[in-house]
Amino acid sequence: MAEAETTAPAPKAQADAAAETARRKGTFYIDLRPRLMRLPSFREKERINIRYPLIYPYSFAHIFWDEKNKELVYFVEEPILNDTEREILKLIQLGLEEMINVSFIKAKELNIILDYLERNVQSILIELGTKVSKETYQKMMYYIYRDAVGLNQIEPLLNDYYIEDIECNGKGVPIYIVHRSYENMRTNIVYRDNQDLINFIEKLAQKAGRYVSYAKPLLDGTLPDGSRVNATYTDDVTTRGPTFTIRKFTKEPWTPIHLIQKGTATAEVFAFLWLAIEHKFNIMCVGETASGKTTFLNAIIHFIPPEARICSIEDTREINIAHENWLPSVTRSGFGIPNILGKMYGEITLFDLLKESFRQNPDYVIVGEIRGEEAYVLFQGMASGHPSSSTFHAASVETLVRRLQTPPISLSPSLIESLDIVCVLTHIKDQEKSVRRLKEVDEVIAVKDAAGAVDYNRVFLWDPARDTVQLRGQSYILQRMIKQSGKTIQDFGSELKRRTLLLSKLAEMNITNYKEVNQVLNAYYKNPQAVLDNYGIQA
Repeated sequence: MAEAETTAPAPKAQADAAAETARRKGTFYIDLRPRLMRLPSFREKERINIRYPLIYPYSFAHIFWDEKNKELVYFVEEPILNDTEREILKLIQLGLEEMINVSFIKAKELNIILDYLERNVQSILIELGTKVSKETYQKMMYYIYRDAVGLNQIEPLLNDYYIEDIECNGKGVPIYIVHRSYENMRTNIVYRDNQDLINFIEKLAQKAGRYVSYAKPLLDGTLPDGSRVNATYTDDVTTRGPTFTIRKFTKEPWTPIHLIQKGTATAEVFAFLWLAIEHKFNIMCVGETASGKTTFLNAIIHFIPPEARICSIEDTREINIAHENWLPSVTRSGFGIPNILGKMYGEITLFDLLKESFRQNPDYVIVGEIRGEEAYVLFQGMASGHPSSSTFHAASVETLVRRLQTPPISLSPSLIESLDIVCVLTHIKDQEKSVRRLKEVDEVIAVKDAAGAVDYNRVFLWDPARDTVQLRGQSYILQRMIKQSGKTIQDFGSELKRRTLLLSKLAEMNITNYKEVNQVLNAYYKNPQAVLDNYGIQA
């Protein structure tokens, strides 16, 4: 079996040197650098048989065609322990529960954590009077790291760059993953014991800083790496037993340049949205589940001017931007018995945070996702001149307006008219590809009645045949910009062209790091001609 070709990002030399030093000293070392593969095409799925490292050199992903079940599967390969090694490992783990100082959990450097664990493990081995071989010691240290610092059996999955979702449907059922290239795949990880699964849900809650119990069996939170977790705690809520779903997010947020390179939208679309954001128009990103709404929203808010004050409000922390004048807020769950309004003591909701945000003098308000009563406050803010952006589950402008007008949101047509631009995203999945595309960009002109009738102008539309987003015609928003600024249509046309060329140049030069992109955009606000000259752009 040929192993997939891998490339590791910098600084490779330093990490390799550290690994070699650790090997010479006989200490435990792991390499968590993501591996970027040239993955085989899904078209020949019966021939796929690849293996690549997850937590090197101990755990690997093995993706292959299961001839018996006629499906592509994802197996995690880890070191095999014999009965004696498993018994010693169990004794060490019991000893660590008594010895570990809680303060070490706050350490962020991996080498500090590993050094601390090793010292404790060695003390326990001396106390037990047990000698183990170097190979056995390294294997046991891997499992101690995996279970004490990581998230047990699924820790290798969390280190796979290509995994988007990790899904557990209950006891005795294989965990499934959603792979960037191969979509849904069954894994060889199965929780056999109900209590083990309950303990793991409690661990997820602890990592997310949330509370879960039989009285409050639903968990919704964010893990330390930014991944979003949703879980259930009891089998009377989900009949197969406790469940969890983890939506992974990249450590570095995606920028408009990433999305241009991926074909999600064109540089011209982002140049148009850049102008709209600069001139404080309200934008909503809509689409079905996993269509890339939050990723797209996070990308376009990089266009907010550097001096502007941003207030972001979310259930679980997902928005991440390199902006100094930014106040991020998240909701907090309460405790105790709910009051007559169904709210628990100490609970802070999106509605509460949104009301407070308008007293914090924001230039821009960003809400991660609106679902209920907070929509009323958000649209009141839009109507009163606070430029706002958010995401919403809807397949089109018409669906969005209908959902906003019906319970539990029940907004009036006049309030909905405060919305200026709707970006509709879609996730295209079939046997050969899995891509996310900006389906259309629409401008809301008027909401005619309470039945959901809406008059809108479609500016950009995705052409599936050519797989590109094309300009449909004149922009109603652009005409409003002209009236507000006193500039001519030629001025805005030239500016749109310059920004399109700049974004295209950044994509061509592969400048994708969100901090670098942010620096370029901020510099453009201060001295556009200097930035254009720097990149050799003449327009």
